[in-house]
Amino acid sequence: MITVENLNKFYGELHVLNDVSLSISSMEIVTLVGASGAGKTTLLQILGTLDKADSGKVMINGQDVCGLNDKQLSAFRNREIGFVYQFHYLLAEFTALENVMLPALIAGEKKNIAKEKAEELLEKLQILDRAGHKPGELSGGEQQRVAVARALINRPSIVLADEPSGNLDSNSARQLHELFFFLRDVYKQTFLIVTHNQEFAKMSDRSLFMQDGKIIG
Repeated sequence: MITVENLNKFYGELHVLNDVSLSISSMEIVTLVGASGAGKTTLLQILGTLDKADSGKVMINGQDVCGLNDKQLSAFRNREIGFVYQFHYLLAEFTALENVMLPALIAGEKKNIAKEKAEELLEKLQILDRAGHKPGELSGGEQQRVAVARALINRPSIVLADEPSGNLDSNSARQLHELFFFLRDVYKQTFLIVTHNQEFAKMSDRSLFMQDGKIIG
């Protein structure tokens, strides 16, 4: 599902990614661990087509994303990749349901179909009863579940998450981690998740350890 070969990224003189190579199979849940500044988020941004490498190759679901122009990248990202962040980034003026629907509407989905898909996801995430509430009326765990539903609305083949449980209490974090496995089984998706949570890293199918811009184990 994801193949990376000899990826390099520089910010000025700083060599942030140093000949990074990895392979992730379809339906794997892989965690990316390491100290702050190791290059984890930069790698995630490049795999999510939000940033470009200076050299190397990135293949996602059979597509060489390095060869796509900005318009093609935007379409590919909206179709193939879902993002979950440490901060939920929900729009405060919209309800939970409306927040989940947004990516589908942007992709050109009819409103009634987008609504059906959003409600189905919220039900699977056991939060449909909060669909009409705005983010400020939801708990941290509920907000993150809404953010996960938003990431999944377009049925991406890959979900990339950057410290998704970083702001949650231990119980909510555990529930979110278990949710990823449930979603993998239901929607057959592949997950790459940056985390400092050692319990979750042990739960995952495989962990990759980064240090100084390299994957070392």
